[in-house]
Amino acid sequence: MLIRNAVLPVWQAKWINPELPHDAEARQPASYLRKRFFVADPAGACLYITCHGLYAAFLNGTRVGGFVLAPGTGDYRRRLTVQCYEVTELLKKGENELTVILGDGWYRGGVGIDGLRNYYGSDLALLCQIELNGTVILCSDEQWEASQMGPVRENDLEIGEVYDARLEDITAWHGVTVQDFGYSSLAPTESVPVLEQERFPGRIIRTPNGETVVDFGQNLAGYTELRVTAEAGRKITLWHGETLDENGNFTQSNFEPGDRNKSGGIPQKIEYTCKDGLNVYKPSFTIHGFRYARVETDADLADAQFTAIAVYSQMPRTGFFECGNRDVNQLFHNCLWSMRSNFCDIPTDCPTRERAGWTGDAGVFASTAVYLMDCYPVLRKWLGECRLAQAENGLIANVAPVNDKRDQIALMLQGSAGWGDACILVPWALYQAYGDPAVLEENYDMMTRWLAFCENRAREKTRSQNESNPWKEYLADQGFHFGEWCEPDVDNMLAMRKNAMDGAPEVATAYYYRSASLLARIAGILGRSEDASRYAEIAGNAKKAYRFTCTKDGIISSGRQCEYVRPIAFGLLDGDEIRQAADSLNELVVRNGYHLNTGFLSTPDLCRVLAENGHIDTACKLLLQKDCPGWLYEVKQGATTIWETWDGIRPDGTVHDSLNHYSYGAICGWLMGGICGIQLEAGRLTVRPCPHSSLGWARAEWHSPVGIIRSEWHYEEQKIIFEGEVPVASELILPDGTVQSLERGTYRTEIN
Repeated sequence: MLIRNAVLPVWQAKWINPELPHDAEARQPASYLRKRFFVADPAGACLYITCHGLYAAFLNGTRVGGFVLAPGTGDYRRRLTVQCYEVTELLKKGENELTVILGDGWYRGGVGIDGLRNYYGSDLALLCQIELNGTVILCSDEQWEASQMGPVRENDLEIGEVYDARLEDITAWHGVTVQDFGYSSLAPTESVPVLEQERFPGRIIRTPNGETVVDFGQNLAGYTELRVTAEAGRKITLWHGETLDENGNFTQSNFEPGDRNKSGGIPQKIEYTCKDGLNVYKPSFTIHGFRYARVETDADLADAQFTAIAVYSQMPRTGFFECGNRDVNQLFHNCLWSMRSNFCDIPTDCPTRERAGWTGDAGVFASTAVYLMDCYPVLRKWLGECRLAQAENGLIANVAPVNDKRDQIALMLQGSAGWGDACILVPWALYQAYGDPAVLEENYDMMTRWLAFCENRAREKTRSQNESNPWKEYLADQGFHFGEWCEPDVDNMLAMRKNAMDGAPEVATAYYYRSASLLARIAGILGRSEDASRYAEIAGNAKKAYRFTCTKDGIISSGRQCEYVRPIAFGLLDGDEIRQAADSLNELVVRNGYHLNTGFLSTPDLCRVLAENGHIDTACKLLLQKDCPGWLYEVKQGATTIWETWDGIRPDGTVHDSLNHYSYGAICGWLMGGICGIQLEAGRLTVRPCPHSSLGWARAEWHSPVGIIRSEWHYEEQKIIFEGEVPVASELILPDGTVQSLERGTYRTEIN
């Protein structure tokens, strides 16, 4: 059992390198280490362990804990977590043996979109010790043995694993090398482990081009377990992919980024060589993003079984939604699975191409994530990585932990509005859901330093076209910005070039205001009244700067939906301006055939903004849009996860981009908090349902930090019936504006 927040021991263990000298650029076999030791009485035994790379530990042949890909990811130079396991039940009186297998992992395997190798170092190392009630009985030292002649011949998180079952009787043991890596970067494990979760049996199909493919029915992140009886030497190769192509054949073309495609891409490949008899295997040091696996083999598959095992952080499901529309229910299912697929120790963008902790993705999704699963430990850990990745001048890296080349181009493309602001948006979402100001306190320095960076960037220089703005020192029109990003009918590269030439004041200044206004509230919650006043002043001036450059006396004259959504959602408009902007937004959506053209940043707020400002009909037509771009287009295409782009599979069947990105799944936050109206703000509960006949009926349940909240509505003739359950005194706000006070317990009411 993993013990979180365990106090680290006084180390007697030494760092040991199991490998012999080798070419740092060549892929190496996994290393196997072992040590025998004597135990008089195993009661109260704990194993402390970490490594450079990934480890799988076994006591007397039994796996220690269920943590997959331990010790997890992070900036290993600054912080490397140590796991503490209670292992009494795995020990016996007398002689015992600890065996540890080390793989490449994030430490020296391929990472990021460029597949950079040896990012933290080129050598693996192990540090561990076992204590009995505080007395050290085993530690890693020069007396250990190691071998590279075990069955794992190659391993890489992104590329896959090569395994030869004929080598399971490991040979060629040799000594280890003690190295002085020190202990200063070591930290206890505070987050939850990554675990094997749901299992999906595969169905073998034959594709039009004659290939053997296994369909697991669900796109997920994890790996395949195989069971097959075969002769020694028979080979089975599995290639993992998310979809079939326009002809119904296996493909990986949708997640091959840039130059990676020229150098073999990301094969997500398992090469397994059988031993004689029954073979049961699953990888130890790789995960894939997939629904399908193509099988190449000379073995008889008559009795073969293939099972997909989902792998993600230990997060109990907390959010449940269902309505009278099956496609919307599938959309909710898809969102849940994209979250599961991308919350693997930290929140990532996709489980195939990059597996990177993009700040922008977490920033737009955090307020939805807290409904769906108990993700506080995962997001808290990731915020710690954001703090480590923050530059001295306060800039927040676009990805945390950093995994790019850190060359001149990479350094220039940092600090984007909407991405860096996640350092404030994510703690705020956690505080609103969990009500614990500790997450605000823990990240306060990071938040203030980011805002200082934004303040300096706005004050230092203004583009010539904006010089007439009286509040130009609060106008954010400098620096690199992705902008709205991924608008359906906009070329991303052209948009970035335009941002580089003209700045992106509408996006950047809006986020400057949003972060400053939130930070003012956060400072007030933490009792920092002077800070609260100063940030409120910054927010007020940024709002004036925005209104002068990006509106005309509060009136917007843009043809882009995002430029109406953002100022309404962020509070940059006043009084009748809000109604006028919402009406104009509604007209844009109607004229666009009830299709959205918002992008990455404002899509999460689109339906909410419309619904809260008198346009619930349009909001629901957008939700139910079955043509591209629209949420239900991908559902109709058979998606089981959320896509990176609206047309990930085009009408002609061609595929592109990731089919497992959670960002656009943020609409499910509106299903929980808008359609069913469950809204929790730091312990204060409001239920404000927003019914619409197009959905038939709806019900949501949230196992929230304050207890189980249930909200339902349905139609009975000319009446709408509202019922549910609240764990604390709450307010029920009905669509006609009626406000009812609710005591703890169940309720039922109706309106005509």
